[in-house]
Amino acid sequence: MVTSSVPLRLNRLSSNCSTVDLWNSQIREAVNKNHPRKALLLFRQMKQNAIEPDNFTFPFVAKACAKLSDQKYSQMIHTHIVKSPFFADIFVETTVVGMYVKSGRIDCAYRVFDEMRERDVTSWNAMLVGFVQMGFLDRVCGLFCEMELVGIRPDAVTVMGLTQAVSKSKNLYMLKGIHLFGIKIGVYGDVLVANTWISAYAKCGDFGSAELVFDGIEEGLRTVVSWNSMIGGYANDDKFVDAFNFYKCMIGDGFRPDLSTIVSLLSSCKQPDELFQSKLIHSHAIHCGCDLAISVINTLISMYSKCGDVDSARFLFDGMHDRTCVTWTAMIGGYSCKGDMDAALGLFSAMEAVGKKPDLVTLLSLISGCGLIGGLGLGKWIDSYAGSNGLKNNVMVCNALVDMYAKCGSIGDARELFYVMSERTVVSWTTMVAGCALNGEFREALDLFHEMVEMGLRPNHITFLTVLQACTHAGFLEKGWECFNTMISVYNINPGLDHYSCMADLLGRKGKLKEALDFVQNMPIKPDVGIWGSLLSACKIHRDVEIGEYAAHHLFELDPHMAAPYVEMANIYASAGRWDGVAKMRSMMKCNKVRKFPGQSHVEVNGKTRTFTVEDRDHPEGILIYELLDCLSFQSKEDASYSRHLEGISDHDLR
Repeated sequence: MVTSSVPLRLNRLSSNCSTVDLWNSQIREAVNKNHPRKALLLFRQMKQNAIEPDNFTFPFVAKACAKLSDQKYSQMIHTHIVKSPFFADIFVETTVVGMYVKSGRIDCAYRVFDEMRERDVTSWNAMLVGFVQMGFLDRVCGLFCEMELVGIRPDAVTVMGLTQAVSKSKNLYMLKGIHLFGIKIGVYGDVLVANTWISAYAKCGDFGSAELVFDGIEEGLRTVVSWNSMIGGYANDDKFVDAFNFYKCMIGDGFRPDLSTIVSLLSSCKQPDELFQSKLIHSHAIHCGCDLAISVINTLISMYSKCGDVDSARFLFDGMHDRTCVTWTAMIGGYSCKGDMDAALGLFSAMEAVGKKPDLVTLLSLISGCGLIGGLGLGKWIDSYAGSNGLKNNVMVCNALVDMYAKCGSIGDARELFYVMSERTVVSWTTMVAGCALNGEFREALDLFHEMVEMGLRPNHITFLTVLQACTHAGFLEKGWECFNTMISVYNINPGLDHYSCMADLLGRKGKLKEALDFVQNMPIKPDVGIWGSLLSACKIHRDVEIGEYAAHHLFELDPHMAAPYVEMANIYASAGRWDGVAKMRSMMKCNKVRKFPGQSHVEVNGKTRTFTVEDRDHPEGILIYELLDCLSFQSKEDASYSRHLEGISDHDLR
């Protein structure tokens, strides 16, 4: 009996082993096919059938929990593991750390990690990646140092984790140090590491280093991800031309673009002059079979809208059967950017009618559109809608509303909302400063800036730009110089082209044209159209032909098809009686085929936005409108004449 029972027990063990393997196989397949709930259901059925999991079962189940990012499920599986004989298995414990990381419970992950009796490089990497995802750069560096102290040799995953951590903080100095460390330990030949370095350098704005890393990858090892890292880097930095050129090289090298390639390229197309290339990318997306993905269609709608082709965006929108909130928001945003608030509001109502709830971005698009056209009535309705739908507690919505009220000329409403906000960020203060400057409240703008600084908030480059704009419009030259120098010496912010443009404009408006020219010529960065344009406008005010010609010459070189410099220079010549110069400007415009587009104004009447163009006579009430306009013009001239008459009367005459 004894001898016969031994083989029977072995057979049962063998049968149980094969049964566990069968369950593990099914659970693993469910996880790999991205069916995490099915994997957990299989695990429960396995337990109900009295089949005990082994050290391979738990890692599969933990990965299923990680995919769901569900804290409750993670804790339940962790309890099962603690009760099992495999609670101290290094492979199982490492998977638990990863499970908690992906569930957003970094504290639980670290507790498991800290209590592990044995740790290998995979365990350390799992914890390090967790701190990276949470953005805890100090903890990442501390863990890395501790890892080296206990003699664990870092690998490619360690280097990639460190790289991602510093790229989030955009610390180029640390990134280069990690790059050198990666070369030192011999992981520089790993294409995954190289791709991570490319993305990181691009995020830090060092595209030269990104291209060096890309060029250093052996041609046989380059992947689509390598190309996408370069294209995505340029696209995220709004460098469409560079992104498009890399795309052409990618195609030339025989690589087939994927969804990520197409979406990155399309998202970088934001200007009307990029529309032709954008259509080529759209055509190629159709050829590659990527055009049916909803992420691509949403990006196409946004791209066509930003490039000014709203009709093509609407064509794509109307052809969609499954529209997400992102789809509706992209189309509403397209109309809002164009200033067509009637169409935007119509879609907004249709969106609600089909049961799609507008989100934060939808509302921000509408608010932005109201500010663009000065639609105060509609803006107040959106303000009320935000309040009744619980969206006004969001600081971004409040900032957008303050900006909208200021742009609509209702600085009182902007001020009232600003002071009742429960939370005010640097953006909030900057928006209010800009609003005051826009509405001529220059002293208040500067007072707000000083109040913000006294509260301990650190102004950014946009804050300083708004203050400089306030100084420019008010003519506060000394305050302008003080602000410009403070930005550099106190806050270590390098001035951008917009800051230099403000200072050049301020000097010019004060009549210090030679100083303005010296300032522009001694800039550490090349002046752009905005800076030379500011100088030219100042020359028009002060009728300086010589410096005006110099500024106009640079503008013609930068953009010979821009109408403004020709018109400005013609006015300068006319004010100086130089009619030959006026004729020359007209001749140059004709030769370069420069067109001056008429200005437009928007008027909101009874909730509807009306657009008027210079010399437009097509409005059905045109005769009455222009009769009233003539009366108002005559009245303003009479008032101006009366004011000048009063100025000529002395105080003695009034007495």
